[in-house]
Amino acid sequence: MLASRLVALRSAVSLSSRTFCISSSCHQGKAPDVNEVRNRLREIVGASTNWSDHQQAMEERTSLSSLLAKSQDDLPVKTAKDSYTEAYLPLGSDPTIREKYLNYHNSVRFGRILEDLDSLAVLICYSHTWNKELQRSPLSIVTALVDKIDMRKNIIYPDCDIKFTGNVTWVGKTSIEAKMHMSQFHEGAYSPVLDATFVMVARDPENKRAAFVNPLKAEGPKEEEDFRNGELNKNRRKELSKASLLKVAPTADERTLIHSLFLNTLDTQTVSFRSRKLPPNSVWMEDAKMKGLEICHPQERNIFNRIFGGFLMRKAYELGWANACAFGGCRPTLVAVDDILFQKPVEIGSLLMLSSQVCYTQDQYIQLRVHTEVLDPLTGQHNTTNVFHFTFRVDKEVPAVVPRSYGESMLYLDGKRHFDETMRGQA
Repeated sequence: MLASRLVALRSAVSLSSRTFCISSSCHQGKAPDVNEVRNRLREIVGASTNWSDHQQAMEERTSLSSLLAKSQDDLPVKTAKDSYTEAYLPLGSDPTIREKYLNYHNSVRFGRILEDLDSLAVLICYSHTWNKELQRSPLSIVTALVDKIDMRKNIIYPDCDIKFTGNVTWVGKTSIEAKMHMSQFHEGAYSPVLDATFVMVARDPENKRAAFVNPLKAEGPKEEEDFRNGELNKNRRKELSKASLLKVAPTADERTLIHSLFLNTLDTQTVSFRSRKLPPNSVWMEDAKMKGLEICHPQERNIFNRIFGGFLMRKAYELGWANACAFGGCRPTLVAVDDILFQKPVEIGSLLMLSSQVCYTQDQYIQLRVHTEVLDPLTGQHNTTNVFHFTFRVDKEVPAVVPRSYGESMLYLDGKRHFDETMRGQA
């Protein structure tokens, strides 16, 4: 049994009560115990679990700017082996942590898994950039976006050990792509549960400007293919950004679709564009939303004194799940997480406003968009921080969601684009 070699510990990237056992090939070559891992990861950036000490440590990081590379050529080339990391979540071996991950359906809270993936992605990238000659890393590595999370299994057992593996697969000048895989020990073997791709960015010690990261050398056909796919992913994101409905008009086919939806809502008893009627088995988009509010306390801070990205993902997922559950009338199953964009950091003390919207439906599928923004209570100013896209599936056909305004029509088309992209990836 794995119990003899799995150790529970608290995630060092999120300073909240997370639980891991981590083994990384780039440090001590063996699975360290709780204190060794905590101390090692605190040393990487000089973080502290004490709030007042943590603030002082962040101020002292400014002196590390002189350690930053002037160009990428000044940094040693790394390989995928340097960043390869395994992390065990001993739900079966250590029952004491199980309740933190348990939901009332006797399954695992996926929002907690999102937190763990975000922590692991940061650790993987620090493993890639680590300089053993330095006591602390001058880099601030933060999550830029979650490119994709594809579910390979719908059931996550609450009493079976979970293993995360991952490594760096692509590197730009200041950005890093990390791929991770999650599997679970069940019936005598590990079976795959999900695949995740995160894109991280390196910043200076004060998290104000970009910083160079070590180049990556691909060794062997598999790593070369991963690197090519990373480059393709970067180019795909650029093209999607150029085609964003916030920048350019919908395509001809999309305009035809929206006009057809509009005509389908006109009241045939009147000759008026203003007389709108909901078609059968449909729901107005404005009636398919759900909202939430979070006060961002220091407990949820990351090692850079901002709100932990995994916490934001967990809250967005849980709101999206609740919205899909209410809309579909039954418990939804996650199919994919797509294109989570981290636009701005969330400061401690912020009022975080979350808005979930069902954007598109098809057969048994629900496409959701969760928008988060911070509110400054003194000025009343709203600033978008994150946009999340989730695809859920339920066990029955769901109503069609119908836009009423032009803005809602754009949300509908954007949701359809994300859904179509997810379905292509599932094929």
